[in-house]
Amino acid sequence: MCGLSGEVRFDGRHPDLAAIERMTDNLEARGPDGRGAWSQGPAALGHRRLKIIDLTENGAQPMTDTRAGITGVFNGCIYNYKDLRRRLEGLGHRFFSDSDTEVLLKAYAEWRTGCVEFLYGMFAFAVVEHHTGRTVLGRDRLGVKPLYVNQTAERLRFASSLPALLAGGGVNTDLDPVALHQYLSWHGTVVAPRTVLAGVRKLAPATVRVIERDGTYRDHCYWQPSYTRRADFGADPAAWQDAVLDALRTAVRRRMVADVPVGVLLSGGLDSSLIVALLAEAGQQDLTTFAMGFEAENGEEGDEFAYSDLVARQFSTDHRQFMIPSDRLPTALDAAIAAMSEPMVSHDSVAFYLLAEQVTKDAKVVLCGQGADEVFAGYHWYPRIASADRADASDSYSDVYFDRSHADLLRMVRPGVLTGPDPSRGFVRAHMAAPGAESALDAALRLDVHAMMIDDPVKRVDNMTMAWGLEARVPFLDHELVELAAACPPELKLADGGKGVLKGIGRRILPRQVVDRPKGYFPVPAVRHMAAPVLARVRAALSAPEARRRGIFEQDFLDALLAAPDLHRTKRGANTLWQVASLEMWLQAHGVD
Repeated sequence: MCGLSGEVRFDGRHPDLAAIERMTDNLEARGPDGRGAWSQGPAALGHRRLKIIDLTENGAQPMTDTRAGITGVFNGCIYNYKDLRRRLEGLGHRFFSDSDTEVLLKAYAEWRTGCVEFLYGMFAFAVVEHHTGRTVLGRDRLGVKPLYVNQTAERLRFASSLPALLAGGGVNTDLDPVALHQYLSWHGTVVAPRTVLAGVRKLAPATVRVIERDGTYRDHCYWQPSYTRRADFGADPAAWQDAVLDALRTAVRRRMVADVPVGVLLSGGLDSSLIVALLAEAGQQDLTTFAMGFEAENGEEGDEFAYSDLVARQFSTDHRQFMIPSDRLPTALDAAIAAMSEPMVSHDSVAFYLLAEQVTKDAKVVLCGQGADEVFAGYHWYPRIASADRADASDSYSDVYFDRSHADLLRMVRPGVLTGPDPSRGFVRAHMAAPGAESALDAALRLDVHAMMIDDPVKRVDNMTMAWGLEARVPFLDHELVELAAACPPELKLADGGKGVLKGIGRRILPRQVVDRPKGYFPVPAVRHMAAPVLARVRAALSAPEARRRGIFEQDFLDALLAAPDLHRTKRGANTLWQVASLEMWLQAHGVD
């Protein structure tokens, strides 16, 4: 896990090395253990390293393979790198390090852009071919690792975070009106390739981009599972549970590869508890688990320690608990927003930020349960979508998922900020209508897993953990497990109130109280209910000169929100004031005028 940056010129000039320095410096938190740079001809690369595999300097980046004539930078982890290395050695390749980065370079030398088919893991990379001047960017199948790009007629820049590109300079920071519409429609989510800034895009998941020396490029999507049925298991719940359990065992085992200890973020929910149980089953010794809670606010409890304690006792983990007082939130709030590559609404961002701060004192790698709700249909709105006819899937999804209607959204913003028809509904309509999804629920899960999830919970975990140099791995986003789940009959996923297949597995290996508990979230009551310190910070942001100059929202609308900060809610119950304030606070934190 690291941070990468780079620039490629198309106009015959040399790269701006000072800009590369600034971008690389901005990524220090993602890679506190090392720093490197490389430049040749029209290309330059920068890198910040977090030492997880091959702790020696042999694994330093940027890394060059002189025989193949390529140099690359890499962020992430190739879980099958040892097996892949043996295969490449059989094909005649020789290695000077024990790193997965070198395996990636040799794989590229052997299979070029087809190398991604062989990589099991989370990754974003850039490879420069010395002799052709071609640059290749790649991103993992589920978009766990980010890659942002800023391209003009003269040059291309790329980095592991959007703020790193801003540090490089020369970015168009106008708001993208379509992205703003998505943000206000989908509780802060802006899906690839857009970002909230018009001058920055992100490489889509499961995509390889080949950029020629003149700046022309082509994208190739190399993976998309089919959300249709398979005949081998039929609709037998026991057979599906067995298959998913085997796949989950493999997913967890893969993510234990490291030259440093690996822990688990244990919320006490079904998903993280399953990970702990499977590690214990595999004989993992001295496993450290981590849990966090917040003070109660407005009658809402802020911790789930009773459940995480239960799991920790059953599987004899070295369990660490952290209780965060509410008066820490205002400072942490600003720090968490500064750590966001893009503005995010979910109030548990600050929870992950504060948890990562504590965990990184004891670990550099953790497993977490993100993704299970999307992959196995755990959210409460999925049954309503499943009841719709396939032809009505788009309308059903929009009714339950969107924060507000297009008409309501237009009443929030000032005239001219948004133009044209409803782009968010159009996006959903196109995705839901695409072939390869059998039922309305299949189409909804495909959209959530391959678009919405990547730019909400997945991005949230990456941003908040990497702010502290902590690598988070997500077994439920193992691509083979996702392929299997995509083929699982919807009724088995929806059974037992959602995630029926996982609950069936849980009843075999977990305490029943954990499996049968009401679904929980990572609660931060002080944010959800706009406690006094949080509300004061929000008022300051929305009344700042920058906010007034920007003028995104109607003043009457803002006044109504501030007059009753805990009253105005989206269709799914989120705090509207927090959604509005998060955007403005992020823009101010990153100096966007």
